[in-house]
Amino acid sequence: MNIIEKLQWRYATKKFDKGTEIPQDKIEILKHAFNLTATSYGLQPVTMIVVKDEKLKAKLQENAFNQQQVGDASHVLVFAILEEVTSEFIHDYFKLVKSIRDTPDEILNPYKDFLVNDFGKKTIEEIHQWSTKQAYLAMGNLLTVCAVEGIDACPMEGFDAQKFDELLQLSNKKLKSVLIMPIGYRAVDDMFAGFKKVRRNVEDTVIEL
Repeated sequence: MNIIEKLQWRYATKKFDKGTEIPQDKIEILKHAFNLTATSYGLQPVTMIVVKDEKLKAKLQENAFNQQQVGDASHVLVFAILEEVTSEFIHDYFKLVKSIRDTPDEILNPYKDFLVNDFGKKTIEEIHQWSTKQAYLAMGNLLTVCAVEGIDACPMEGFDAQKFDELLQLSNKKLKSVLIMPIGYRAVDDMFAGFKKVRRNVEDTVIEL
């Protein structure tokens, strides 16, 4: 299938085949695809937690309005953002840039100083809004990668983030969950798999100038 056919195949899976597990090599592809997602300034303020443990998935399901996808999925991807973007985090990013590209300090420092100053002026709420947008970018990227790899997925916002943070001990890592995406393989009796896609005409959603 070409990419459009794969995106036509994709849908928000409502029922996973609980007995079918995604092979580890496919999980590795998703991990690397996540890590290659574009982010604003290249800062990567998003962490992905890959949950496979059955008991933990069951607890997560209880705190996701008991949605069956969470418990039945092969894995649950949890997208978490930093509680705060500190100057230390920004400095570490530029150390990484220098170590990989050997970019001169006279080129890096003005950009680094700009970001430290800019984020220093933002409120925690503004930083969380910015970071959450980066999480959506990552989820969107992985939805496409999943389709290409023949993996089913269900992007979700409906869950108790505070409870997820407690269960995953995210506060210890200075993270907070914002999005989740169960992944696996669709059940043969998921009636939603056969539904035709409902989309507006391309001419109504795209403007060419």
